Amino acid sequence: MASDPEQPLPKPISFSDEVREAELDIAREPLINRVAHVEERFSVCAAILPFLFPALGGLLYGYDIGATSGATISLESPSLSGTSWYDLSSLQVGLVVSGSLYGALIGSVMAFTVADYLGRRRELILSSLLYLIGALLTASAPYFAVLVVGRFIYGFGIGLAMHAAPMYIAETAPSQIRGTLISLKEFFIVMGMLLGYIFGSLFVDLVSGWRYVYAASAPICVIMAIGMWWLPPSPRWLLLCSVQGKGSIPETKEFAVSCLCRLRGKPVDTSTVNQVDLILADLAYADEEKNISFTEIFQGKCLKAMTIGCGLVIFQQVTGQPSVLYYAATILQSAGFSAASDATRVSVLLGLFKLIMTGIAVLVVDKLGRRPLLLGGVTGIAISLFLLSSYYTLLKAIPAVAVVALLLYVGCYQLSFGPIGWLMISEIFPLRLRGRGLSIAVLVNFGSNALVTFAFSPLEAWVGTAILFAGFGVIAIASLLFIFFKVPETKGLSLEEIEAKLL
Repeated sequence: MASDPEQPLPKPISFSDEVREAELDIAREPLINRVAHVEERFSVCAAILPFLFPALGGLLYGYDIGATSGATISLESPSLSGTSWYDLSSLQVGLVVSGSLYGALIGSVMAFTVADYLGRRRELILSSLLYLIGALLTASAPYFAVLVVGRFIYGFGIGLAMHAAPMYIAETAPSQIRGTLISLKEFFIVMGMLLGYIFGSLFVDLVSGWRYVYAASAPICVIMAIGMWWLPPSPRWLLLCSVQGKGSIPETKEFAVSCLCRLRGKPVDTSTVNQVDLILADLAYADEEKNISFTEIFQGKCLKAMTIGCGLVIFQQVTGQPSVLYYAATILQSAGFSAASDATRVSVLLGLFKLIMTGIAVLVVDKLGRRPLLLGGVTGIAISLFLLSSYYTLLKAIPAVAVVALLLYVGCYQLSFGPIGWLMISEIFPLRLRGRGLSIAVLVNFGSNALVTFAFSPLEAWVGTAILFAGFGVIAIASLLFIFFKVPETKGLSLEEIEAKLL
């Protein structure tokens, strides 16, 4: 078991710094020179639970997005709100809708300071408790101010969960299915959105239906908390703590081997011990025993990882996803789809389509790789945005063009930026930087989301819909160039090999 965190780090015994450096080079050589990655042996059943419980954090995030539209309709209804404060101003409605986003931004900042101290597992337990408190407080709110506080607390949970879940899954998953599992988290987000739309439509006609909509997420929060309490901590985080002097290396190594065997569903064997030794060798080579300073995040290979990670999440948002979905109902109505007159039905239909396309990405990401999906998907996004721009200028008489462009955009986004953006930021950061680096990437993601959401209406009024979509198309081309020249392929590599070979 892990020892007293105050116990000092044993000093390595070596005759000189040159000898020690040579020893570390020899230990790390397999990471750099390995031609074919040796696949890890694991039980599929054992690999599912370390993915499932963290992924519930993504499902709860998606549920909030889907549920809020229906809940807001119920909350503002004079006859169905069940409150005396149903007559909300536009600012108050904005606080209800975006309160969780503001909370997520604060949660991302919080993750920067506490993530490496808490560890991935305890951060997810904390996020599940914040989800639960936020959901129950929102559902039982006697006054508007309490409702807003509940939305903010739920948002704190989103910020922590979207930071820790991809890290925990990446650090515990076998390398040959890591891409599939992290992409499945995006599948869970979309599934949560779909559940939110469905629950919203079920309860929207009930008195105080918005309370039931928000309370419905509480059982999932409890399941997530219990599941994460049962799971072992990340072996890589344990080893990082030990080399930074927060425990005895031999005892922590023994505990890490035990955790890794439990995660793989197999008894202790030499391959597991060798894998832990490789992780330790890579940590020692990279001088991980030194705590990273804020300025080091923007230097050397840390800067390269930050450029790739933050670049992807910025382009994920500023290629116009919120804006395209904003026009979904209008586009489908113009094409003669009667169901499109009901915004909830439109949301459910698009949610089903997004779920199918995300499922395809999940199935092929570890076969085709990350770069082909990003390059192919973003190419489709650029084409769809220019088609939408053409529809609003030259092709208004052909609504089928807009429908094709809408479906092409949604489908390509779910094949590329949707799952692969989260996958890459969970893989690309070095272990010592991963906690803080991912918190910055998540903060940039939510920040750029808020910026695009708030800037959309003023920009549309200023330049017009057609030019706005054309501008998003130009940004999509820029993101395509960024991916082609900057984003590496990580398929089939362990996290240590990614750091050794690609950064």
